[in-house]
Amino acid sequence: MSRLRISSISYLNTAPLMWDFEHGDPREDFDICYTVPSLCAAALQKGSADIGIIPAAAYATISGLSILPGVAIASRRAVRSILLVSKVTLREISSVALDSSSLTSVALVKILFEKLWKMKPAFSSEAPDLERMLARNDAALLIGDPALRVDRSRFRTHDLAEEWFNFTGKPFVFAFWAVRCASLANFNSNLDLAAVFQRSRDHGLLPVNREKIVKAWAPRVGIGEAAVRNYLTHNIHYELDSACLEGLQLFYRYAHECEIFPEAPQLHFLEAAQRVAG
Repeated sequence: MSRLRISSISYLNTAPLMWDFEHGDPREDFDICYTVPSLCAAALQKGSADIGIIPAAAYATISGLSILPGVAIASRRAVRSILLVSKVTLREISSVALDSSSLTSVALVKILFEKLWKMKPAFSSEAPDLERMLARNDAALLIGDPALRVDRSRFRTHDLAEEWFNFTGKPFVFAFWAVRCASLANFNSNLDLAAVFQRSRDHGLLPVNREKIVKAWAPRVGIGEAAVRNYLTHNIHYELDSACLEGLQLFYRYAHECEIFPEAPQLHFLEAAQRVAG
């Protein structure tokens, strides 16, 4: 059997998910590469990866995928790493630079502008350089580690997960693991993929291992250890539970209503794909 190719994200919030793949036994069954969220999705679409931690938005545009159950990058309140940063008040925003490495957060900010704030600014896609983004626009969407480094004393900021929760009462799901159904025939049938990825998440969140992540990532991100620890324990929710699934389905419905997606996708999980394959 061939080794399954994993495409993951080189952000702090994925570090607990990747614990076993970097430190434990599953390494022998997988090849791993790291990239940005939008390119994870592209790798699955092209077939250059078998499993990816894909933006929720990408699932709506790529066929032939199944979701690995139970694991997500989500938030039940403020997330801190998905920010709308502006030089002016919200009502004065007429142009927004969108982080070109994002998919889901782009859809989310467009939904919030249309459905919550009732505004229609001009959007443009740019590399995540805040100074350059704000030199030509009133506001900028930043995601991931660059958002964690924003000096909030200099700008007005809106946490998009918090805005979503206040608007809908639902958690927001940014990403989850998905597998190409076409790849399932080539993987070790004795390997319970869902359990492998859930265990890796659980091991990464153990206090002793989380502290190792904190110490390794604080200098990489450029923020203090306490901020990293708080982010991993309070801002990110790593379970794809029933409340998150409700929030995810609402996101898809709103994105369809806002004409971001042609339709709201049905959620297909790994177990169903395995029954079909088997």
